[in-house]
Amino acid sequence: MKSQATMICCLMLFLATECSHYRSKVHIKDGDKLQYLEGRLKTGRIQEKCQGPCISASNCSQPCAQHFRGEIGFTCHQDKWQKSTETCTSLSVETLFKDFNTAARLSLAASSIPVHILDFRAPEPVESVAQGIRRHCPIDYACILDVVKSSEATSGNIAFIVELLRNISTDLSDNVTQEKMKTYSEVANHILDTAAISNWAFIPDKSTSSDLLQSVNLFARQLHVHNDSENLVDELFIQAKGLRINHNTPEKKFSFSTSMNGTTEGLLGMIEIPRQELWKLPPNASQAISIAFPTLGAILKEVHLQNMSLPRPVNGLVLSVILPEGLKQVLFTFEKINKSRNARAQCVGWHSRKRRWDENACETTLEITNKVKCLCNYTNMVMSFSILMSPRSIDNKVLDYITCIGLSISIFSLILCLIIEAVVWSRVVVTEISYMRHVCIVNIAVSLLIANVWFIINSNFHKKAQGSNWCVALTFFSHFFYLSLFFWMFFKALLIIYGILVVFRRMMKSRMMAIGFAIGYGCPLVIAGTTVAVTVPEKGYMRPDACWLNWDNTKALLAFAIPALVIVAVNLVVVLVVAVNTQRPSIGSSKSQDLAIIMRISKNVAILTPLLGLTWGFGVATLVEGTSLIFHIIFALLNAFQGFFILLFGTIMDHKIRDALRMRMSSLKGRSRAAENASLSPTNGSKLMNR
Repeated sequence: MKSQATMICCLMLFLATECSHYRSKVHIKDGDKLQYLEGRLKTGRIQEKCQGPCISASNCSQPCAQHFRGEIGFTCHQDKWQKSTETCTSLSVETLFKDFNTAARLSLAASSIPVHILDFRAPEPVESVAQGIRRHCPIDYACILDVVKSSEATSGNIAFIVELLRNISTDLSDNVTQEKMKTYSEVANHILDTAAISNWAFIPDKSTSSDLLQSVNLFARQLHVHNDSENLVDELFIQAKGLRINHNTPEKKFSFSTSMNGTTEGLLGMIEIPRQELWKLPPNASQAISIAFPTLGAILKEVHLQNMSLPRPVNGLVLSVILPEGLKQVLFTFEKINKSRNARAQCVGWHSRKRRWDENACETTLEITNKVKCLCNYTNMVMSFSILMSPRSIDNKVLDYITCIGLSISIFSLILCLIIEAVVWSRVVVTEISYMRHVCIVNIAVSLLIANVWFIINSNFHKKAQGSNWCVALTFFSHFFYLSLFFWMFFKALLIIYGILVVFRRMMKSRMMAIGFAIGYGCPLVIAGTTVAVTVPEKGYMRPDACWLNWDNTKALLAFAIPALVIVAVNLVVVLVVAVNTQRPSIGSSKSQDLAIIMRISKNVAILTPLLGLTWGFGVATLVEGTSLIFHIIFALLNAFQGFFILLFGTIMDHKIRDALRMRMSSLKGRSRAAENASLSPTNGSKLMNR
């Protein structure tokens, strides 16, 4: 009897302990409520950053707040400690199912089973998420929902939830029902919230966002659609729809309208399966599932651009499709988030293995101010699609036509310029200065001609060569020959200054040639070679979307922009010096003489502007975000037609070259007349009669 009373006391003590523990978790006194909430809001943050000296590129870490495991990493940047990583998490496999274990023990203790046979051993521990779900909620996964939704979306918790979803997709996707899909999407919706977007940046594993997208697609693939059309999921930050289709089905469409940043206006997206694709299906019914993510575009990180913010912002919904085998092409319509007229849209697909946007997966079929239509190729590796934007690039058909026509005329003009120089060479290079002047014109024409040819090759083949050694070669030679163009224009400016300032003393031709080729080809070779050597090992030489110098990662583009802009500035000074040194009017000169001098200055400026590359100065205006389209058109006109301007102002308008051409033509006419007279002479006639 005494032992039985002892056991009853122990049972009451156990119940009191458990109930007290459970109540402390759920019920909070009014006095402690504010303190508790403030503690949750500060979760994952430390009251102070690193206390040590902030030395550039140094790192430190601090522990997370109470009840959180992990740490917060800081990096010293510009003499300030800035948060770089965070692994603070309050979730674990144990916490997901802890309430169920406690409830099971309370239920056991409160039952009517005789006390002397009660077993107070702890329940069997849950070793994995799959095991816990199979044990507690195999029908709809609802047992994990409250714990996940009540957790704060810290970087560590986000990473844990993505791993949780990944495990469910791989271990529990054998019989996916609509109830399971809804619960699964609610868990994903918690970490796709706009309030959680900033915390994704501090997750150490940059492939986490790609893992989330791949896990959702994999899980949805196992879902069975029973009706002709179903709204499977309708959460704020994830929507899913399903259709039953077969080869006789007319063209099918999925339409989405999701809110962005809590606004009432929905962002539209549409998926169309073309009729010709549906014909490929077998007679028995199949299914198609689509998923829309309004915020995932802001979260996705391209792994090959580590430690960099997404250089190409997503400008619409991210739309995933799960199609039956055999269907390859899908039409997408995306409404733009940024509807700026100057924003260029690029249709892309997310490559799950490469973990980056793949431009080769789609092509743009229509683009207007507020929406874009894309034709995309669906594969098992590319199941999600969107549009990217580049606010600094202009995609305008007018610019395309100007560039195409201008380059064609420019190339023809440069070839004609070189032919004329070859014809009149011996008649115009009579002095050292004139010799070097024409050497400059020839090398400027050659450099621009080759640079234009490389530009055309780059434009037509950069997508095929992208990511290969061919792309490196295209970038290098384009960089080298455009630099050569500028440095030869710089040397020409030096010759002009030399001709103005040095009158009585002349440099030897061989020395001038050596200096010219050292500046014209030596400096570009050093700059281009150094750029390759420094940036290629870091995979930051080329842009991810074109075979040209990178800007977002390594700022390799500065290796072209700085020399070009410095040379343009120097050459502008030279033009001003020439204008000032043009013959000033004498005292008492007439208005006609003043007008003649103004015309002479204008002519000199007009001739020197294309020859010294001053037209490239308009490129500075196009770099400013929001610049009017007119500046882009002016820049395209002046530089696409630069070869024509070199022919016009550097060759045709040179009176010495015109005189040499006349003499050459006269001598050719004289020779042809002499040959004609000789053929008609009596002597030749008698010779022909005697044959």
